[in-house]
Amino acid sequence: MAKTRIGIIGIGHVGSKHLKVYSALSKKVDILAACDLKEERTIKMADHYRVPFFKDYRDLLGRVDAVNICTPTSSHSEIAQFFLHNGVHTFIEKPIAATVREADELIALAAKNNLKLQVGHIERFNAAFESIKHFTRNPLFIECHRLNHFPNRSLDIGVVMDLMIHDIDIILGIIPSAIRDIQAVGVNVLTPLEDIASVRLTFENGCVCNLTASRVSEEVMRKIRIFQKDTYISLDYVKQEAFIYKRHQNQILKHGLPIEKEEPLKKELEHFIDCVQQDRIPLISGTEGREALSVALEISEKIWKVPQTISS
Repeated sequence: MAKTRIGIIGIGHVGSKHLKVYSALSKKVDILAACDLKEERTIKMADHYRVPFFKDYRDLLGRVDAVNICTPTSSHSEIAQFFLHNGVHTFIEKPIAATVREADELIALAAKNNLKLQVGHIERFNAAFESIKHFTRNPLFIECHRLNHFPNRSLDIGVVMDLMIHDIDIILGIIPSAIRDIQAVGVNVLTPLEDIASVRLTFENGCVCNLTASRVSEEVMRKIRIFQKDTYISLDYVKQEAFIYKRHQNQILKHGLPIEKEEPLKKELEHFIDCVQQDRIPLISGTEGREALSVALEISEKIWKVPQTISS
C-alpha cells in the first residue's frame, strides 16, 4: 500500500508532538510538510525531522494527501475548509471549530467530497478508557476531574473548550440519552476567559454528571468515576489505570483491569492514517466533534450568560 503524504499545520506544543509521532510511523506515512507562521521555531523542528518547511498552508496543495491541523481554534474552519474543498483528508485538533455552524459546514464538505474528517479527542484512544468500555452500562452518576498547570497556550479558548471538552466527549459516548439540563459556574483567574469551571449535566434518563476542570492547578489530574447499579468504575487517564468495584454479598471487591499501556496520540494518529488508507469511518468523526463542541459552547454560555464565539 502506498504511503500517505501528510502535512502538519501548526508546529506549536501540540503540533510538534504530532510531528514526532508521525516520524515514527514512517512505514505508513511520508511527512512532506511542516507549516507554521513562526518560521524560526518551525524551521528548527523541520530540520530536525528532515521535513520541508512552509509558511503558507496553501502551498501544501498538491503535495499532500492528508493534513493535521494543530493551529488555534479560531483558524480551524478556514484551514480545514480549504483542504476539504480541495480533496485532502483532514485531522483537526479539538475543538473541531469555533462554532457549531462552522462544524456543520466542515462535516457537510467532507461528506460531499468523500473525505475523512477526524477530530482530536485523544482520550478515546487511552488504553485505560478502552479497557472499561464494555463495563459501562446505564451509568447513574459520573464524576470527572481534569486539572492541569497553567499552560501558557490555548489561551484563545477557556478551560471548558481546552480541557473539559475531553470529558464531555467521553460522557456523550457512554450515556445513551439526551441532556436535559446544564448548570455551570466558572471564573477567570489568569486569563479573560474561564480558567476554572464546575458543571453539572443532567440527562433525560436520570444520569447526573459532575465535571470539574482547572488550568491553574498545582497538581495534574485526569480521572473519571462511573457509578452503576452494584458497580463503581474508577479510571486514571494519566496513569492508564482502571479498577472496578463490585458488591459481592456484604463486601465490595476491587478488580484491577489488565491494561497494555500505549501512547494515546500514536494510536489516534495511526487510526487516522488507517481510516484514510482503508476507507474507514474515524472513531471521532466530525459528527462526534460537533456534538462535544455544541455542549461545550452551551456550558460557556451558562458561565458567561451570553452566546459564545471564539474571536480570530
